[in-house]
Amino acid sequence: MINLTRRHFFRTGAAGIGIPALASLLQADTGGLEGLPHFPPKAKRVIYLHQSGAPSQLDLFDYKPALGKLHGTELPATIRMGQRITGMTSGQSSFPVTKSIFKFAQHGQSGAWLSELLPHTSKIVDDISIVRTTNTEAINHDPAITFIQTGSQQPGRPSFGSWVTYGLGSENQNLPSFVVLIAQSSAINTDQPLFSRLWGNGFLPSKYQGVNFRASGDPVLYLSDPAGIDKATRRRMLDGIGKLNEMNAATYGDPEIETRIAQYEMAYRMQTSVPELMDLSKESQSTFDLYGPDSRKPGSYASHCLLARRLAERGVRFIQVYKRGWDQHNDLPRDLALQCQSVDQPSAALIADLKQRGLLDDTLVIWGGEFGRTVYCQGKLMDGNYGRDHHPRCFTTWMAGGGIKPGQTYGETDDFSYNVVADPVHVHDVQATILRCLGIDHKRLTFKFQGRHFRLTDVAGQVVDKLMS
Repeated sequence: MINLTRRHFFRTGAAGIGIPALASLLQADTGGLEGLPHFPPKAKRVIYLHQSGAPSQLDLFDYKPALGKLHGTELPATIRMGQRITGMTSGQSSFPVTKSIFKFAQHGQSGAWLSELLPHTSKIVDDISIVRTTNTEAINHDPAITFIQTGSQQPGRPSFGSWVTYGLGSENQNLPSFVVLIAQSSAINTDQPLFSRLWGNGFLPSKYQGVNFRASGDPVLYLSDPAGIDKATRRRMLDGIGKLNEMNAATYGDPEIETRIAQYEMAYRMQTSVPELMDLSKESQSTFDLYGPDSRKPGSYASHCLLARRLAERGVRFIQVYKRGWDQHNDLPRDLALQCQSVDQPSAALIADLKQRGLLDDTLVIWGGEFGRTVYCQGKLMDGNYGRDHHPRCFTTWMAGGGIKPGQTYGETDDFSYNVVADPVHVHDVQATILRCLGIDHKRLTFKFQGRHFRLTDVAGQVVDKLMS
């Protein structure tokens, strides 16, 4: 005999869970919350190209010609204004201003300034919106990347992709609604680690966590049947497990049991859908040429950008691509060039490819890191070589596609790219704007946990209307 607690009784009654009801729930488990989207959406899906480690805005996007005359001089106190710096440079006796070693030029009808390290991005500059005044509160990598990915510097909150799929659901029952792809560093120096909690579900039901596709072997662990198990046997096994889980769901009303049943069924369907997704043999040579020489290399950033387009075609709601290796505390000219060599062409190709297939209008693409880099040199400033420390006060992000006004450069920083002069865009503002493109009011996408209604943007965030089309 099973003893039901009062809580179990009411949870079971409220959920209305029985085997027929549960089967119906699983068949219809493609939508999100009732009443969403709140507004007519411009974007149906998101591709987030996160550049982990913080690309130097001074060497890529935020052209500061006045630094040429100030190179090697001390950073003025009136610019720093006593702002905090990391422990890696706090002991320096000098903070020499460091110009970029790279040349800049204007591109496109918009006349946007870009570094010579971004020749392919320069070709699609009229399709993107460059935000030079993104800013954050965190000054070290882990809290900063946690902040931009979850809305909090403290671990434990749901990731961006989890919030989006919780709100809007899925467009494809045969693939996860939230997929993660990780490309390793192209730089020589050691890069920053990434933790799975960055695409975790936090306190949301676990069906909203991101699914990390691996570069080798099975894209998803245990996707293939073990030796001696055929499809019919697999199906009978899942049916048996499903019945046991349905009994527990009917008894306890635990939504995580429902999630487990749905995940078993998703895994079964993925045995067909994932191999088809990962099979690039039907892609044309011109497509591989577009994404660059690494596009046939599994696990490369180029192949991940191509997979991101394929995932978008198949209705995957949130596609998170990470590129490690942007933490240039030293040897910046060498390592930044290596990073850009592997990232510039695929990123631009993704925009061009989505556009030519008619997908860019309803696919929102974001490119950027967790903070920026300092105008002063970390360590000794040498001819032709320098490093830059972390800088949260201003950094560059670009966006393109669904709902974003193309061909503009938004925001202004001072002559040192140290402080925002006009149109600041806080991390929570970025999050609020992305959600608005998806038709979501960031203040109304909430989840009650431990007596409080949480949201991605916490108690802050403003939609940046000037970025939207």
